[in-house]
Amino acid sequence: MTSANKFTKKKLLAYFLKGSLSLFIAVIISSLMITLIRSIVPQIIGFTIDCVLGDVQPTGMYASIAAACGGVDRIKADIWIMAAAIIVIAVAEFVFHYCRIYLTARANQVLMKRMRNTLFSHIQRLPLAFLNSHNTGDIIQRCTSDADTISNFISGQLLSLFRIILLLLLSFVFMFMTDVRLAAIASAFIPLLIGYSVFFYFKAGKHFKKCDEQEGVLSTYAQENLTGARVVRAFGKERYERDKFEKQNVYYTGLWVRLEKFLAMFWTSSDFLAAMQLMFIVVIGTVFCVNGGMTAGSLVAFISYNTMMIGPVNELGRIISNLSKAGVSLGRIGEIMNAEEEDYGTDEGALSGDIEFENVVFEYENGKPVLKGVSFTVPQGSTLGIIGGTGSGKSTIACLLDGLYPVCSGAITVGGRNINDIPPLTLRKNIGYVLQEGYIYSRTIDGNIGMAADNAERADIERAADIACLSDNISGFAHGYDTAVGERGVTLSGGQKQRVAIARTVMRDAPYIILDDSLSAIDSDTDAKIRANLKKEFANCTVIIISHRITTVMHADNIIVMDGGRIAERGTNEQLLANNGIYKSIYDLQMSLPEEIRGEVNNEN
Repeated sequence: MTSANKFTKKKLLAYFLKGSLSLFIAVIISSLMITLIRSIVPQIIGFTIDCVLGDVQPTGMYASIAAACGGVDRIKADIWIMAAAIIVIAVAEFVFHYCRIYLTARANQVLMKRMRNTLFSHIQRLPLAFLNSHNTGDIIQRCTSDADTISNFISGQLLSLFRIILLLLLSFVFMFMTDVRLAAIASAFIPLLIGYSVFFYFKAGKHFKKCDEQEGVLSTYAQENLTGARVVRAFGKERYERDKFEKQNVYYTGLWVRLEKFLAMFWTSSDFLAAMQLMFIVVIGTVFCVNGGMTAGSLVAFISYNTMMIGPVNELGRIISNLSKAGVSLGRIGEIMNAEEEDYGTDEGALSGDIEFENVVFEYENGKPVLKGVSFTVPQGSTLGIIGGTGSGKSTIACLLDGLYPVCSGAITVGGRNINDIPPLTLRKNIGYVLQEGYIYSRTIDGNIGMAADNAERADIERAADIACLSDNISGFAHGYDTAVGERGVTLSGGQKQRVAIARTVMRDAPYIILDDSLSAIDSDTDAKIRANLKKEFANCTVIIISHRITTVMHADNIIVMDGGRIAERGTNEQLLANNGIYKSIYDLQMSLPEEIRGEVNNEN
């Protein structure tokens, strides 16, 4: 959605209901039929008590019932007629009740399917900046717990609202038809009950929101510890993490306990008011019967209608309380749905030409620039090496070139075209980007490598593995390319993960390749072999190699040294060594160490 077309809660609800609205309407119709059928039963009971078992002469509606059945004497002789009428009504109610339950379940699943698909698809297209500013656990909680809350409210309480409205209308009509005085007394309590529910709605909303937010924090703790389980165990922080989770869990539980106390007070108070109303009706109705103001059958029917009315009024209060919770959940999901998606555009085919950074400035947070006026050119078909200390802005250059973040000022061009004018779909299809942390999915090696290309053939996957110097490792696995690597590639070493990520990028066969410190966990010999394979197989590609390791970048056509977000030095390996600057210092430090220690230092840097 664009900023000019935001989802309000009503619009969001209507959007999610597309595809299931007709089913929910059928549920409403079934519920209304059940309500209509149930409203007939008290009339039959009242008629039976007064006219069939008693001696009251039927009038009005009762006279119509008697005439339809052949007269009161016929009914008294064949009392089974009334039993048969109850059975017919019960069967009809059963049919509509079955339809309501089945259609509700089906409509709910259709709704949940649309919500899950919509949210997942939307999140996939959100800018990286949005995902980085929200905890994963919180996003998951919104897409699961909050989505369930909305679905349960629609399929449960919201549908009941239509039934309640009809039930209230029918109850009021029959109550006033039975006895106006008693109906007026019963109606006097209704505004009090509804007003109390509305007051509760506004009081409960902020409590539900706070509980939802803290559930998101709890989900984040759990998600981080499950994905970082090896780090927790490696540092022996199990007790610390358990205590941190328990502290948050105690706080979250306490919020819900306080909220449930509030809910309990509301529900018991509303039930007490309802009980008082019923007591008044029974006492005053009994007085009317004793004084001959109404018949016993009419009182029983009136009490039945009053019970039918007061139950929904109490339920209306519960619906209002759940409406508060559903409103909070809609608002939290709305924050995701209202986040503007990236416009991927259309695939414009292959890109070519030089890469140029022109006075690029970028900051993740306002007032804290990461890149400060960076300018350089990478001629087509050449290799650029980027080296520098941690936090110097090396990886940021790669992210900006791939269009993952917009530059704050300056320009980045590819083949003379500003990347802002190149559709992200085109840009990313033309750039093979091996991230600093190559994410490995919980699937087979074949699946991880082949996911970068549509309809990947095994031969292409094996070729990519050869280029990444991974074939020998794969042949040593029990199931070869069909070996499942576990969540986040837990069964692979750091170097094997990086080589799987490199092979996956090779599958793109892109004209531009970025290796963002993606050889750091690989020994120097394998590092050199991979670079040689890339140069042989992709001789015409433009390559950017980001590394802490001198040996990885020293053979590049050009090298830039980053320091504090600026380019401190640039040139070839020989030129930089002659400058006796930062590059020379790094070179002397790394190359003067014994081979086995040099590798450790490179990896630590």
